[in-house]
Order: sequence, then structure tokens, then C-alpha cells
Amino acid sequence: MDKTILHLDLDTFFVSVERLQDSRLKHRPLLVGGTSDRGVVAACSYETRGFGVHSGMPMKMAKQLCPEAVVIKGNAGTYSKHSDMVTDIIKEQVPLFEKSSIDEFYADLTGMDRFFGCYHYASELRNRIIKETGLPISFGLSGNKVVSKVATNEAKPNNQLKIDLGYEKPFLAPLSIKKIPMVGDKTYQVLRNLGLRQVKTIQEMPMDMMQRVLGANGGVIWKRANGIDNTPVIPFSERKSISTERTFDKDTIDVIKLRGILIAMTENLAFQLRRGDKLTACIAVKIRYSDFNTYSKQLKIPFTSADHILIPKILELFNTLYNKRLLVRLIGIRFSHLVQGNYQINLFDDTEEALNLYAALDKIRERFGDKSVLRASGLGAKTIGRMQNPFNGQPPIILAHRKQ
Repeated sequence: MDKTILHLDLDTFFVSVERLQDSRLKHRPLLVGGTSDRGVVAACSYETRGFGVHSGMPMKMAKQLCPEAVVIKGNAGTYSKHSDMVTDIIKEQVPLFEKSSIDEFYADLTGMDRFFGCYHYASELRNRIIKETGLPISFGLSGNKVVSKVATNEAKPNNQLKIDLGYEKPFLAPLSIKKIPMVGDKTYQVLRNLGLRQVKTIQEMPMDMMQRVLGANGGVIWKRANGIDNTPVIPFSERKSISTERTFDKDTIDVIKLRGILIAMTENLAFQLRRGDKLTACIAVKIRYSDFNTYSKQLKIPFTSADHILIPKILELFNTLYNKRLLVRLIGIRFSHLVQGNYQINLFDDTEEALNLYAALDKIRERFGDKSVLRASGLGAKTIGRMQNPFNGQPPIILAHRKQ
């Protein structure tokens, strides 16, 4: 049976939510993201696009390009709430769907043409989302995920587009090669240097030529340019790692501050592991200095999710990386090699009181939030925390790096 895949994308999601909260922002140029000079644009309204602004751009540059824009820091909890409203509607209407980001969904409607008509069904779903949430949303409908995603982007803003079976190549042919998912800035520049501008040119090339230029990715891009994609709609994707990082408003050499933030980060991520019944066997620390040189170091450890084991190991890695003569711009940590499981008790070192303490602290955090209990050394890092369990199948809330 030929597949029918629906792609739904909430238009300028963060901007739309802010305008729902404050109607005075409608039709005004709006930037959502970090408000400091080192902040990043998480979302921008269509009114700013003509000035060359796009999401993922440094906020300082965006304000220079569009000085009349209203800048809002945004609220991850509010965006998550509205995303969940849309998710609940889709979950109720669609037999199989994938939430690929906070504002983007795929749904497999294969076989529904027999009973209702996929395009009509998708149109009614879109209209219901708009009516019940007040958020603009676009969709693309085709035989696979790649073509549907491109169709959605062509349909925007707040519209819909269906690509009939067999018309994938003619639909893609006149588009810019940058419209192909997986073609980022670097790949685009490589292809432009070869004289490629339109997707049609890639369609006319043999696949092995693309592979010689771009390796294995060249074959994938060639298939996507020809409308070929067999990627299934996956309702849940297990996380392989969990991480957090902090970029400072002002470069620092305050080692006490750096250690305190690392302790707070480790404490928070360890809680996330226990919350999701996960254990880590590999930890890493990343440091970026003021000259933008970035260094990282990782260490394999026995499976654990305990603060008192992880914190000393993280600080040990930090000590081996840290150069006291340079200002630090960013620090971060990552836990990987995750497996399902509960904390393994150490028969020689752990006490019943320590285990009960972990249970009590985690219960407080579950009820009152991640930041309700902190070590004294981490009090200077009050903004480190998460809105939800990272292992509940939902994507990360903030996707500032993704161009909308």
C-alpha cells in the first residue's frame, strides 16, 4: 500500500504564542530569545524576515538589522503548555504520529483514504487546531516525510499543500537546493561551488557523483532531491544522552563560580537520570574560552545516577581541562551511554540515610520543581533546571538552533 504522510508545523510558534498572550504584538516585528548580547533568536516574526533576520542568529545582530523589533525573552513553560494542547488534539485524531519538535509533527495516514479521504481529514484536523488553540499551523501531505516537510514550508504561512503520488520530482525540481532537508549552510556552499542551484540539477545527476563529492550524505541528498524517502513515522525515540551548558553574559575567570555552576548542572542532570530510571556510564565536560577555542574531555565510569559519585568526577575532568590564564565563555556537561535501571547500591560506601536522603530530595523536586532544593555551592546557578522529564518521549523545549 502506498504511504500517506502528513507533516504539521506551527507557524513561528513562539511568536504566535506571545501574540496570543498580548494582542498588541500582532503585526509588529517580534524577536523571541535571549535578550543579552550573547543571546540567540529562538523565533522571529515574518515582519522581521525582510531585514534578513532568521532564527538561530545572534540577538545582537538581529537587533542591528531590525532595531524597531520588540524583543521578548519568552517562557518555555508557556510554550510547552500550548504545544501540549496541539499534541492532545493530534493524539485524539490520528492513529500514529511523531512529535519531532515542540512545534512540528508527522502523522501516518496510510489507508485512511478508504474511509474518509486523507486530504479532507488533514484539513479538518488543521482547522480544529486553529479553532481550539488560536495558533496558525501549516501542513504538507505526500507519500513520505521529506516531501511532506518541503511541502509544508512551501505552504507557509498558515496554509496547506498536497503533493499527489508520482508528482514528487516535478514539485521539487524548481526549488532551491537549500530547501532539501539535510542541506545546511556548509553543504549548500559546496553544492553552489559545483554550480548547483536548483533541485532539478541534482535530479539529473547520477547518484555516485553526489557520493563522490559528499560521501554517504551525498546519496541521501540525491534520494531526497528525487522525492525518495522510506523513513517511518516513529512515535517514540529513546534518548542516548542528556546534557546542559551555560554561556556567560561576560567571560569569567572566577573558578569558584565555575565550580558552583558545574555542581548545580551535575546535580540537576543526576536528578533527571533518577527521574527517568536511567544510569550513565560516560560523562563529559566542555569548556569554551573567550577566543572561541572549545575543549572537551570525557570519562567512562561504572553505571550510576548518584550526585556524590558524579560531582567529584565532573570536577576532576574540569580540573584537567581548565586553563587559569584564559577567560571562560561557556561550560557544559553531558551524560551518555544511558541504560535503563535504578541506582546500584554500593555495599561498602552507601548508607540507608544517604539513600533515603536522595529519595526525599527527589520527591521535593518532583512536587515543587527542579530548583526547589540546591546545594549551597550551586546557589549562584538558579536558572539551571528543566520544565519536564527529558525521558518522557517529548523533544527539547527550546530549539534556537533550528531555522524556522
